[in-house]
Amino acid sequence: MTCPPPPHHHDAPTGTAPRARPEDAFRAEDDRFVERLRAELEDFFGRQRTALGGISADALPLLDAVSALSAGGKRLRARLCYWGWRAAGGDPDDPAVVRAGAALELFQSAALIHDDVIDRSDTRRGAPSVHRRFESVHADRGWALDGPAFGVAAAILSGDLCLSWSEQLFAAATGAASGGHRARAVFDLMRTEVMAGQYLDVQGEVTGGGQDREGAVQRALDVVRYKSAKYSVEHPVVLGAALAGAPEPVLERCSAFALPLGEAFQLRDDVLGVFGDPAATGKPAGDDLREGKRTVLVGYVRRLGSEEQIARLEAALGRPDLTEADVEGLRALITGCGALGATEELIDGLSREAFAALRRLGGDAVAMAALQGLATAAVRRSS
Repeated sequence: MTCPPPPHHHDAPTGTAPRARPEDAFRAEDDRFVERLRAELEDFFGRQRTALGGISADALPLLDAVSALSAGGKRLRARLCYWGWRAAGGDPDDPAVVRAGAALELFQSAALIHDDVIDRSDTRRGAPSVHRRFESVHADRGWALDGPAFGVAAAILSGDLCLSWSEQLFAAATGAASGGHRARAVFDLMRTEVMAGQYLDVQGEVTGGGQDREGAVQRALDVVRYKSAKYSVEHPVVLGAALAGAPEPVLERCSAFALPLGEAFQLRDDVLGVFGDPAATGKPAGDDLREGKRTVLVGYVRRLGSEEQIARLEAALGRPDLTEADVEGLRALITGCGALGATEELIDGLSREAFAALRRLGGDAVAMAALQGLATAAVRRSS
């Protein structure tokens, strides 16, 4: 992957204090934002605990599940929103961008909860997924009727509650912001696209091998774009810039940088879903294969593989009983037919496109260093 070279720093003149490098200033400011975000969420959850407790103490496990899930993760979407805001000249001390970041975090939590229900995933971030968490509560307390069904129902309601809370926080963020109206349009489009992308993902799993092979990669890329890339990277950056009042040409440059970055980010996630280390990802190795995900990796196998390789992969996809040895064999197949290499080439190409667009974005040196640092971490990550 080709990244822009770091800026050259001349020594400070004798007798003057050296100026902080943009990379160092970014890290310090980024840490401050993450702490403010944590405090915002903690305060919000405290208010919701009072509200839910006033209804019934029995409703508090919904909040506990959401707050536990929301405490993890890299805060990538919120941080991208903040640095989009800063790149557009937003005040780093304005609470509006913190609330917008918190809204994105809760939207992300809702998406994860519902996604794990859809995929029947047992874990998330190294802990039981929310529906498994509630299923365990049912079993531990010896409640009546169907434990797994209770777990699914409670998780769906937890996710719905996250969506409601996300909307509350976003409305508070946009109330006094100069770019609130434009940011609202971005936020609303983001939510529609994620639901559509999730449906395309589910539909692709059930239609399976019956669809034409040549279109397999493009169908997978459509899912990448609308289920993840836009809401994970593009919309947070654009939303932050819009909230700060950036004009349309700046928002277009934000999109030109953030959309290919988001696609590279999700493709890296798909690679990790098959080849990642469970200790780093928090998910069992090969979970995407057991869930029958029609990823770009699978699309490339259908385009590049032999009839025997394609048939072998199709027979394995969606089988929850795949052993570690089965997964290892499928990894060898995906690598051997060239599907992994083709996906890595696509990631590299999208990364180059994103970094070239970032150089055209403009903005102060600290914001540019931040966006470059977050972008590099997104496409080179191992978890």
